[in-house]
Amino acid sequence: MNRTTAREQAMKLVYEWEMGGDGGEDTRMNLLEVQEGENEYDFMIGVYEGVVARQQEIDRLISEFARGWSLDRLSRVDLAILRVAVYEMMQKTASTPVIIHEAVELASRFSSEKAGPFVNGILGSISRSGKI
Repeated sequence: MNRTTAREQAMKLVYEWEMGGDGGEDTRMNLLEVQEGENEYDFMIGVYEGVVARQQEIDRLISEFARGWSLDRLSRVDLAILRVAVYEMMQKTASTPVIIHEAVELASRFSSEKAGPFVNGILGSISRSGKI
């Protein structure tokens, strides 16, 4: 798997966690068909575990810049995408423009047609704020 696919899989694990799952081995191997030892497996797990560990801090940033939107109003898919992207921005796993671009692509593929610009706006605002 490549880095783009690893981000997508991490987003799916975060979504599953948000919905009450545990992102465990059964999900990774059977639902996502990701095997330990694959390229970028460690990246995927690191992003998922990092989001879970820093969820409150990540959500505070998202809430601050999702003007007029509470986290409860956001689609769970959009929230999972935003959480992954914000975590990556915090960890500087790639350049911020790459992280934002990939998040917008995920939103365009997995959410509504308006999700891409919405995700772009929130992440762009966070990026420009200097808080990460």
